[in-house]
Amino acid sequence: MHNIPDHNPMRGQYGPVAAHAPAHFALSVHEGVATVTLNRPERKNPLTFDSYAELRDWFLGLQKATDIRAVVLTGAGDNFCSGGDVHEIIGPLTKMSMPELLAFTRMTGALVSAMRACPQPIVAAIDGVCAGAGAMMALASDMRLGTPATNTAFLFTRVGLAGADMGACALLPRMIGQGRASELLFTGRAMNATEGHAWGFFNALHDSAALLPAAHKLAAQLAQGPTFAHGMTKTMLHQEWAMTLDQAIEAEAQAQAICMQTQDFKRAYEAFAAKQRPQFEGD
Repeated sequence: MHNIPDHNPMRGQYGPVAAHAPAHFALSVHEGVATVTLNRPERKNPLTFDSYAELRDWFLGLQKATDIRAVVLTGAGDNFCSGGDVHEIIGPLTKMSMPELLAFTRMTGALVSAMRACPQPIVAAIDGVCAGAGAMMALASDMRLGTPATNTAFLFTRVGLAGADMGACALLPRMIGQGRASELLFTGRAMNATEGHAWGFFNALHDSAALLPAAHKLAAQLAQGPTFAHGMTKTMLHQEWAMTLDQAIEAEAQAQAICMQTQDFKRAYEAFAAKQRPQFEGD
C-alpha cells in the first residue's frame, strides 16, 4: 500500500483497486485486506487464459494501490486451484505455434513475477487440491496456510512437460530443499499436508472451517503493521537470492536506513516511550 499525499505531483498514478470489479475471480476488501478468491468451485477453480491475464494485471496494479495492505489468496469451495483448465487451456495449446506458446508461457510466468513484485504480503489459504499453476500461485505467495486435506502437486510432467514452469525450479528448492523439490518436480506426485508442513511449505495447518479465518487474522495483523517496511522486507527477501553475504548486508543497511526515515519508525519510538501500541500508517 502506498501512502501518497494529495499534494504530491505523482498522486494521479496511485489509487484504490477495490473499485474495479474483476471478471474472472472474486474480490473483497476489508480494512486494507484484499481477499482474492478463485471462483469456479464446480471445476476445482481452474485457471483460464483470461483469469491468468486478469490475475497478472491485478497483482501488478498492487504496486500503485492505496487501499490494499495485505492479500489473502484462496479458492471457493473445498479446493484451492486445480491448475490450468484441461479443456480451455491445454487443448488449445496443442494447436498453437511456437510464438503463441511462448507468449502463453511468458504470461503465466508474469503472474508469479507480479505476485513477487507487489509490496503487499500475500497469505495463501489452501484447502483440498492445489495443483499445477495453482501450486505455483501458492508458492509465489509469502506465507501459506493449509488443511489436513490439502494435496499440492507440481504435476507438469504428468502432461508431458518439464517440471520447470513459472519459476518452479527457482522457487521450490529454496522453499523445501533441492532433493525434495527434485522429487516433486520429476515425479509430479502430490505432497500431502503433513509433508508440506514438515518441509516448510506450509507455515501452519488448520481445520477447513478455521482456515480462512486464520488467514484473515494473519493478513489483518500484517495490514496493521508498518506496510512500507513490510514492502522493503519482501523486496529484500526476493533480491537477496542473487547476492553474496556482503552484498546482502550492505543492501539491508541501505534498506534499514531508508525505513528509519519513515514516520512509522518515529511513531513506533513515540509509542514505546509512552508505553502504547504504535498505530502504523505506512508512511
